[in-house]
Amino acid sequence: MKTANVRALPGVMIALITVAVPSATAHAQQKYPAKPIRMIVPSSAGGTQDTLARLFAPKLGERLGQPVVVENRPGAGGMIGASIVAKATPDGYTLLLGGPGFAVNAGVRDSLPYDPVKDFSGVAQIGYSTTVLVVSPSLGVKSVKELIALARAQPGKILFGSSGAGSATFMNAERFRMAAGIKAAHVGFKGQPEFLLEIAAGRIHYGVGGLGPSLSFIKNGQLLPLAVTTLKRAPLLPDVPTAAEVVPGWGRDGSQGILAPSPTPRAIVHQINKEMARLLETPEVRDKLLGVDFNILTSTPEEYDKMLRADIATFTRVAKEAGLRVK
Repeated sequence: MKTANVRALPGVMIALITVAVPSATAHAQQKYPAKPIRMIVPSSAGGTQDTLARLFAPKLGERLGQPVVVENRPGAGGMIGASIVAKATPDGYTLLLGGPGFAVNAGVRDSLPYDPVKDFSGVAQIGYSTTVLVVSPSLGVKSVKELIALARAQPGKILFGSSGAGSATFMNAERFRMAAGIKAAHVGFKGQPEFLLEIAAGRIHYGVGGLGPSLSFIKNGQLLPLAVTTLKRAPLLPDVPTAAEVVPGWGRDGSQGILAPSPTPRAIVHQINKEMARLLETPEVRDKLLGVDFNILTSTPEEYDKMLRADIATFTRVAKEAGLRVK
């Protein structure tokens, strides 16, 4: 009798272990997140990305049940922050708030400390800022069609301003120039306020900048808006056409969104995506984003991945034509 019991014991133990292991595995899979999540912002405090992150991170943390801690890692045009995330463990606890600069860097540089496609997975698209094509009133044009006609009549003599070669404002202006089929000369400045002032003064002729920095000049009649790069007309400029209305092939710049290191488990990616989509539907968050001319645009992780690849391809083409590719 004792022998029978001893012989039966291993079988009983195996059965117990077999039952216990799946239970423990299922429990572990259900625990995300079990600790705070880092949200890496690859820019300094106070910028567009930082403002976005600090708006939604606390509320996302509440929804996920763990704090989402914003960590600014500026430098090298956003590459330092992106590198940190690319090398992080793909477990959902280190995320990147990516913006247009992520795709611009991939388009401009032959060599990066990470692979922008293979090392990252799109998690949740948030949306994009409103940008506007503005001209100096002294230029004498009142539409995009008239600007294009003038530039074609004076090839290379029309000047456009930006925040410097390779910046998002430069890439936007180059995308317009390419789609319009015109030749224009670039003049770089330290930032948007500087080149907007030069356009207002009539010393350069046009530029593509943020609606926020441009709005006071527009209201004062110092700048004339010709088109916005949003999918729909901007509520603050309802009479100004969209880019697609006036120049086929010219569109908005890259989106703001959350990225994770590959291969973060798809269940975690979709969990974060779902909570972000719900968060962006709340009146409090929507009103704050719309109040700063930010256009909310959500998508599935797969759609966001596809959009990122399209943006990278577009900026690569623009950079090559503009002679901006660097090692």
